[in-house]
Amino acid sequence: MIPTPDLSHLRKADYERIYEPAEDTFILLDALEQDAESLRASAPRVCLEIGSGSGCVSTFLGALLGSSGALYLCTDINPHAARCTRLTGSQNKISLDPLIGSLAAPLRHRLTRAVDVLIFNPPYVPTEEDEAAGAQVDAGITGAWAGGARGMLVTDALLEQVETLLSPHGRFYLVAVRQNDIPAIEARMRDRHGLDSAVVLQRRAGGEHLFILRIARRPPV
Repeated sequence: MIPTPDLSHLRKADYERIYEPAEDTFILLDALEQDAESLRASAPRVCLEIGSGSGCVSTFLGALLGSSGALYLCTDINPHAARCTRLTGSQNKISLDPLIGSLAAPLRHRLTRAVDVLIFNPPYVPTEEDEAAGAQVDAGITGAWAGGARGMLVTDALLEQVETLLSPHGRFYLVAVRQNDIPAIEARMRDRHGLDSAVVLQRRAGGEHLFILRIARRPPV
């Protein structure tokens, strides 16, 4: 079992500015660990986490893959999150490369068909559209959870980029809740982008029903 990364360097003041790892984070870690054997076998070279927050997830992935020589890229709109991500990597002896920016924007063209492991724990809580849009502009902690109508404002934008980003053997891990309409996400990725989707883990946490979707290219016939 891979231990949860050491986050003892982060303080209460940090969690007032970034998202503190919670049940949605931990189910994502469990899904990655569940796929550990196949992830290692695929020998990822480029890993990209969107919205890295504390850096917990990318640090865990780095520990899971071991000395693979992979590049761990992390983006976040929140400058404090980028700083915390770098510190978490250092605290756990995992080299992370955080960048400040929305989704894959800082590297999108350089990463065309190049991302082997793509990870996103998005702002999935349904809110008013104006609140979610404003949160993205403000680039603060509210941007980590305010998701707009159906909680899909930011996720919708990334789903349109996934097919372009994934390498031939790439896989995308997405955190979602029931209100996000999981069947609609699966149908969209299949019918519009030709990608296969599967719910690999689900769990109830308080009032939320959390899902981890794994999205990947269809194997050649």
